[in-house]
Parts: sequence; C-alpha cells; structure tokens
Amino acid sequence: MRIWTNFSESPHIPRFWRDAELPFIEARSIRDGRQVCYAKHSHESFSIGLITGGRTDYLNRAARERVGANTVVLMNPGDVHACNPVDGEPWSYRMLYVDRSWLAELQHGWGFSANRDFRAFAATMSTAPVLCAGFERFYGILTDGDAEILRKQCAAIAFFEQVQQMLDPAPLREQGANGRLERAAEFISDNCARPLKLEEICGAADISPSYLIRAFKKRYGMTPHAYLLNRRVQLARALLRRGDAIADVALETGFGDQAHFQRVFKQFLAATPGQYRG
Repeated sequence: MRIWTNFSESPHIPRFWRDAELPFIEARSIRDGRQVCYAKHSHESFSIGLITGGRTDYLNRAARERVGANTVVLMNPGDVHACNPVDGEPWSYRMLYVDRSWLAELQHGWGFSANRDFRAFAATMSTAPVLCAGFERFYGILTDGDAEILRKQCAAIAFFEQVQQMLDPAPLREQGANGRLERAAEFISDNCARPLKLEEICGAADISPSYLIRAFKKRYGMTPHAYLLNRRVQLARALLRRGDAIADVALETGFGDQAHFQRVFKQFLAATPGQYRG
C-alpha cells in the first residue's frame, strides 16, 4: 500500500511517503521549511536529500555551512546532523531514508566492504548536476502512484549504484580506543525505552563518568542524554510506521507522558508524531 501522509495544502507541513512493498525506503518532502527546525540528531538509516529551493544552514559531523538549491546532502547512519532555515528565508527539500542493511547488501554486490556492515561515505554533500538529476528522476519514480513496483525497485538500485560510483567511501573505522564509548552507545541504544542512570552506562562500558561525559560528545556529537532521546525518537518512528497509537508509543519508548513525547519528537524530527504517522 502506497501512502502519502499529510495531505494538507500548507507548504509548512512535512509530508512522508511509505510503501509496504518497498519497506527499505521512506521519503519526506516540504515546500517551505522556514518553520521546520531540527535539533542535532542522527538516524539508523542512510539519509540522502536534495535542496530544491532556497538555502539551509547545514550541519553534518564537524562541518557546518550554508548550502543552496541543487545540492545533494548525505548523512551516514549515526552521523549527527541538522538542516535549519537561514534568517527566515524560504527553502524546500526532499529526503530519502534508506535501510542500512539493504544498502549494505547492494554495496557487497558492487565489491564494497565485503563481509562488513554498511560502508559510510566520506562526502557530506555534492553539487554535481548529474547526481541532482539522478535524485530527482528516482524520487519522481518512487513517489509516482501509477508506477509499477518493478520499475521502482530497478530505479532504486540504479540510483544508489550511481551514488556509490560518484562518491568516495569513508575510511574504514577501527574500534580501537573508542571501543568503550561504542559499548556505552550500544548500551544506551539497547536500553533506551527505560530510565537510565549514569552509573549503569559507565558500568556496562567499564568507563569513568568523567571520561564518558568528556569523550562521548566529542565522539557522537551529543551528550549521553541527548543520544538517549534521539534513540527513543528513532524507536518511536518504527512503532508509528507500524500503526501504533501515539499514546502507546509514548509509553513504549520511555517518555513519562504524551506531551513530553510530542515535544521531543518534534524537536528531533521537525514533525509531530501525528504528522509522521499519518
């Protein structure tokens, strides 16, 4: 079943597209992003989008710059990022959120990262006209209610092969000294639906509180608490896509009440749970 959420005519309301026959990809669009503001956040999925008009203040990892129309932006899974309005200027964009396991399987078939997980990209953006045109072409096919599923599947593989060929992969990251920080992040992720205490995280990672607070933000771009909230929001997205009631999702993801859930969800996703769920 193909779904466009939020059939509102308001250009400020984000719209989401999903198709049960293509569970590895989700689309988002907004025609006027002046009221769409994100806190720094990350996704489990690979994200790629196109700025279709105006400019945005684009943060990805340690880099921050203003980018304009006809720019493709990329966010690897786990990369902290945000795109926000520039001085009240109108801007518009389209985004794709892609399952990392699906994309990793394609990468293996193309000879990248055999026997490894998803291989991240070094680039955070591209202004190559051919890539912008490729994004627009694929986005149009993907969200076309009359296009056959086979055409969409073929278009998806062709587009992401183009992305892989045009953009360099990031160097492989060894766990090394960051191993304890990664264990801390994994513990937070695995237990995000319940209240957590600092000593629990430190105990699971065999790390001191002072080092965790000092090094975690440097490694992940967020404090441990912000990372916890972000993980709860990502879990909530999956439950909302499944059709769960918003009140139930608030409880299942560890929020004390629905109002708090609504506030944090919008802060991290620049959309309300109701807009996202459709």
